[in-house]
Amino acid sequence: MSKFFATMDKIKHAYDWTDRIVMIACKILLIADILITSYAVAGRMFNQYIPFLKDPAWSEEVVLTCMSYMAVLSAALAIRRGSHIRMTAFDKYLPKRVIKFLDILSDIAVLSLGLIMLFVGWRYATTLGGRGFYVSIPWLSRFWMYFPVPLAGLAMIIFELESLYNHLKSFFVKEEEKA
Repeated sequence: MSKFFATMDKIKHAYDWTDRIVMIACKILLIADILITSYAVAGRMFNQYIPFLKDPAWSEEVVLTCMSYMAVLSAALAIRRGSHIRMTAFDKYLPKRVIKFLDILSDIAVLSLGLIMLFVGWRYATTLGGRGFYVSIPWLSRFWMYFPVPLAGLAMIIFELESLYNHLKSFFVKEEEKA
């Protein structure tokens, strides 16, 4: 069994790459959010002093879309880091195997949520989002407003598969074998 896990451990770099890509996307979105918001605020405050500096009509919709991407993608990153809020008050009273089993059960539930986000979110993005347009940017489809849900669902699935694998591995590989 340990040969299987040793072989599967070789794809860890794919999870690391996914993590890096999602993190870079979140950073770029944050920078864009800050720049657009700063420009919009400056356009509102200093419009009377600097006439060419105007608050673009599209700034609010774009900022909100960027924020929705960051919110759901950072939630997927929290899965990878194991930093979601979790009830651990009773962990010290439970056997370690029960805690591992509950972790696996939790992984399966979150994996199910990721699958729902991917498939239902994609349907919403392509149907409902494909029919609408941003009010201030009429040439841009609302697909981009709904797309963060299936995108985050995909990232959640990838990171949850890694978490599930690690929890299952902890049942079969002893602590001293891991090192």
